Amino acid sequence: MSSAIQFGLSAHRQFSSGGAYANIPLSTPLPGVPKPIFATLDGQEKFETKVTTLDNGLRVASQNKFGQFCTVGILINSGSRYEAKYISGIAHFLEKLAFSSTARFDSRDEILLTLEKHGGICDCQTSRDTTMYAVSADNRGLDTVVGLLADVVLQPCLTDDELEMTRTAVQFELQDLDMRPDPEPLLTEMIHEAAYRGNTVGLHRFCPSENIARINREVLHSYLRDYYVPARMVLAGVGVEHERLVEAAAKHLLGVQPTWGDPGAVDVDRSVAQYTGGIIKLERDMSNVSLGPTPIPELTHIMLGLESCSFLEDDFIPFAVLNMMMGGGGSFSAGGPGKGMFSRLYLNVLNRHHWMYNATSYHHSYEDTGLLCIHASADPRQVREMVEIITKEFILMAGTVDTVELERAKTQLMSMLMMNLESRPVIFEDVGRQVLATHSRKLPHELCMLIRDVKPEDIKRVAGKMLRGKPAVAALGDLSRLPSYENIQAALLSRDGRLPRMYRLFR
Repeated sequence: MSSAIQFGLSAHRQFSSGGAYANIPLSTPLPGVPKPIFATLDGQEKFETKVTTLDNGLRVASQNKFGQFCTVGILINSGSRYEAKYISGIAHFLEKLAFSSTARFDSRDEILLTLEKHGGICDCQTSRDTTMYAVSADNRGLDTVVGLLADVVLQPCLTDDELEMTRTAVQFELQDLDMRPDPEPLLTEMIHEAAYRGNTVGLHRFCPSENIARINREVLHSYLRDYYVPARMVLAGVGVEHERLVEAAAKHLLGVQPTWGDPGAVDVDRSVAQYTGGIIKLERDMSNVSLGPTPIPELTHIMLGLESCSFLEDDFIPFAVLNMMMGGGGSFSAGGPGKGMFSRLYLNVLNRHHWMYNATSYHHSYEDTGLLCIHASADPRQVREMVEIITKEFILMAGTVDTVELERAKTQLMSMLMMNLESRPVIFEDVGRQVLATHSRKLPHELCMLIRDVKPEDIKRVAGKMLRGKPAVAALGDLSRLPSYENIQAALLSRDGRLPRMYRLFR
């Protein structure tokens, strides 16, 4: 017994940190221990996006990423901006109809069960200019996933029951849009409508309620025939080998006859976005938006925007930095590193005006235009002061740019870019959208170089150019104290951003 204890103690001493290696500092490798082998970057090619164009014009793009799971999907150059000659709301309908019954699958449940065998999930999202069908699954099921995507996109059944269920879902979403406490989606819809009146990205993204009953299978097929064609599609994959993805694409997406028949002579809307500026107002009682023990106070919401540039232009990067420099958020946002508490809308607006409930900058960019806007909300009695504060901030964009705030905005933008691109679905969307728009992809390190190169004079230049345009205004809530559109425009053309003074004879 004693010998066992003695053996145990001696063994412990031999391998303890205070034994044989007591005098070796931590910075020196231990003798007799194999040298560690670390992962290295053996060339850039593993991180480049590979693109192959099939015989029918469909592009296949892939990005290598370590891991057992992959994200694969089909992105289509299709959306609400192309609905000028159709009944508005088709893209919204197609989003809700995605992953329903097809030529090979009798129901949505059958599709989900097939994906479940590979640990997969699916999703469809539409924006103003892109429709995206995506699946995340085990990469060993790549062939099954591509086959399923091809079926969902090119051979949907669009049965009467599915169309009726979609009408109900669309109606519910429209009601939710009107009732939700956060008005940002509705304001975004309104600001686009004001900025691009009656054309391209100014067309309704959500199906108008009067069109819900009018959209049927024939209407959908006429749209699909023009826009769901291989030349307007990209099959993108992240976490897959390029050769395997091309092989699966050739097998499932070459020579497939869609359910709507041969497209023949495709009639595609190639209209370029025409920025008009203007105002959209929606008077609404916001006093009972959020009831409960801590209700949101009655607020009036204003979104003020100006035309920026498309994401294909060189000025896109300075505008992205400017948007980050403006930053902003809610007045009750929690602070902390990287939260943007040193952005202009926090320092100059929310910190100085306690009655401002929210001030946030947004930048929407498309292939032929862009929109930089600020959303602000406050008590209805202080709408005039709120609008003047925002117009002053727009004027200050073209003023002196502090080197420290610019470097902070650039660092924050690069940080956000790199953190977002750690997520596989985000990489997938980035790959797909870039290849769809430009047939290639700028890698993160290239974008970071462009961000680092932005100088104070670039910010002043793009802001000055932007301020020469007409404003777009969206207003929601009690608008009794909202300044006129002409006064807002005059403030943005003035030197200090002040609204024209109003003199009353009787008070």
